[in-house]
Amino acid sequence: MFVVLLRFSANKSAAEQYMPAHQEWIRRGVDDGVFLLVGGVQPGLGGAIVAHGTSREDLESRVAADPFVTEDVVSAEIVEIAPWLADDRLKFLLA
Repeated sequence: MFVVLLRFSANKSAAEQYMPAHQEWIRRGVDDGVFLLVGGVQPGLGGAIVAHGTSREDLESRVAADPFVTEDVVSAEIVEIAPWLADDRLKFLLA
C-alpha cells in the first residue's frame, strides 16, 4: 500500500492549465483499481492518493506520467506502508 503526496511547486500557477489532464489521470488510476482514495492536502498544499494493488515500480511510472508532475506543477513523494492491523472495513489492505 502506498500514499502518494503531491505537493505544489513554485509552478503552482500552471495548475489550472493542466487540471483537466490531471483529473483524467486520476480517473484512470481509480478505474484501474489502483487509486483507492484521492483528496486535497489542506490548506491548498497539494494532493494525496492512497494506492493499493500495484508495485512500487508501476506506481512510480504511473506518477511520472501525471501531467502535474511532468509540467512541474507538483513534486511527488511515494510513501510505502506495510499494514499489519486494520479495522474490519479495511482488512482487504492487509492482503
